[in-house]
Amino acid sequence: MRSSKRHLLGLTTAAVMVASVGVLALPLSSDNWASTPHWSYSGKSGPSHWSSMGPSFVVCGNGKAQSPIDLESRDAKTGKADEFHIDYEKGAVALVNNGHTVQANVSDAKDTVVFDGDTYRLAQFHFHSPSEHTTDGTRFPLEIHFVNEDGRKRVVVVGVMVKLGKQNESLASVLRALPASEKETSKDTRPPVTVDLGSVLPHDHGAYVYAGSLTTPPCTEGVHWVVLKEPIQMSSDQIASFTRLFPDNHRPLQKANGREIDNESD
Repeated sequence: MRSSKRHLLGLTTAAVMVASVGVLALPLSSDNWASTPHWSYSGKSGPSHWSSMGPSFVVCGNGKAQSPIDLESRDAKTGKADEFHIDYEKGAVALVNNGHTVQANVSDAKDTVVFDGDTYRLAQFHFHSPSEHTTDGTRFPLEIHFVNEDGRKRVVVVGVMVKLGKQNESLASVLRALPASEKETSKDTRPPVTVDLGSVLPHDHGAYVYAGSLTTPPCTEGVHWVVLKEPIQMSSDQIASFTRLFPDNHRPLQKANGREIDNESD
């Protein structure tokens, strides 16, 4: 954020009293890749087949609180007042191509989110093309997920939409350091990249808040989603620097199944 501490009002108790997810949206290392089924975004290992690929992926098909969803502004409700603020700072991140996205692992424990009085540390952020969530049916070229975890392995994901526009100076260092090709995986050693995470998020922190899941296998439910309404901008060249590696790495929309979506404003 441009201001290190900003507040959103109206996070409901229902949105925060959810089960521990136990894992991050994407693994921080490749240590457990061999123990899970190989999944992808297309073909026989694509999203429509995830739930049948192994016992650990079953919830991808039978879960009732799956993500992403369409965030409909007309159905969003104003929540009850509570505090949410982000304190991200300038620091180094390690870029990893894990075969599903480019993920920036964060080692600085100072990057935190306070959600309903609990502190969550930013573990990583990664990109999806096109956006996974839609807003009133609108899909964006990219969506960035900032994955935050607390000491009990509960997860808050801050979703940020990206629209085509001017050059994004805050993320320029990360985009310039993306792998040259999709074949460069986590086994390739790349130097850390310095990025000012405090300046990445938009000025307006109004958001849609709901209880959902990981958008990648094992699709674990119990994730707190905070999807910021205002998109940030990237130039066409910057967007292309990611989409040439991953033209389509988004999960299709899931059923809302009556879940309440809070319409928050700061």
